[in-house]
Amino acid sequence: MSGSSSIHKMRLGMFVLVGTSVSAVIGYTLAGWSVLDAVYMVAITIFGVGYGEVRPIVDPGLKVFTLLVVVTGCSSGIYVLGGFVQMIAEGEIQRALGARRMSRGIEQTSQHAIICGYGRVGQTLVTELRTSGIPMVVVDRNADRLAEAERDGVFVVVGDATDEVVLKRAGIERASVLATVLNGDAQNVFVTLTARDLNESIQIIARGESVATERKLLRSGADRVVLPTMIGATKIANLISCPSVETLVGDAGAFARMNQDLEAFGLGMLEIPINAKSALAGATIKDIELTGDGGNVVVALCRDHGEVLRNPKHSDVVSAGDRLIILSHKEDLPAVTRKAAQESGTMVYRGTKYTS
Repeated sequence: MSGSSSIHKMRLGMFVLVGTSVSAVIGYTLAGWSVLDAVYMVAITIFGVGYGEVRPIVDPGLKVFTLLVVVTGCSSGIYVLGGFVQMIAEGEIQRALGARRMSRGIEQTSQHAIICGYGRVGQTLVTELRTSGIPMVVVDRNADRLAEAERDGVFVVVGDATDEVVLKRAGIERASVLATVLNGDAQNVFVTLTARDLNESIQIIARGESVATERKLLRSGADRVVLPTMIGATKIANLISCPSVETLVGDAGAFARMNQDLEAFGLGMLEIPINAKSALAGATIKDIELTGDGGNVVVALCRDHGEVLRNPKHSDVVSAGDRLIILSHKEDLPAVTRKAAQESGTMVYRGTKYTS
């Protein structure tokens, strides 16, 4: 509101100043002065230069007119200048107050997440965490990028995340987790080292670009390392080798997280194409789930004509041209894959060909 008030003041002052200048030029012109002399007289009068009158002013009416030009022009000019100064001062005060409020807000926050880096990955991460309602503080050297997050109500700290002072301003002593998603591997390693030194119990999740960096980050104190390049490659591989699984799951992020969670529990998901010579052609879902030690679950049956049966019945029969989406313990995968490939010769499991 105060910012708009100063702008309104400047606009009003400019309107009066321009109106006074135009009226004065017209008045002097009507008094018999040339346009150039009139403009020159108005300029030195309003802006207080005072080089002297262009022509001697002996007419009382012209003297009164000049006096009005001086008062009105100088007053409107000062009014414009005052509005400009007010706008600058208010902006500086608001920034100072905003920084103070931000500092107090961070000081009162605990068990929060610290996000180091507000690039593409950082922005996506902040969006996800805001949806989850998790309190957070974003640290980045680019003040322009942080301004957007600040407008959205996110606590921000401008500075280098490898600096201990900056991390302390972000409340690392009270934070529960720190995610460093900077573009450079070296920066993420330094942030990890600094954060672990400041808070031994904080959970650190770091972004890396290679397996070698992953080892360095883990040795530096990271609890978990995320490799976006590897995730992207796995995503593309899944699109190529298991299109039906990808269609079934739908969301790419959920599919990647699902695969990681399955591997942690020793599980795997595979897609089995059924051809006319496959031993599973003509078998029921019950027969397939009993293959091996009974640890197989047919998640979906993709018919040859495009229909997808999620959670098919035990009595459903598998036909040639269908595709099976099976969830199983890894030790049970060879049995079902050998059964399916008994006559066909090859099948695909997560991009790897198996030969009977």
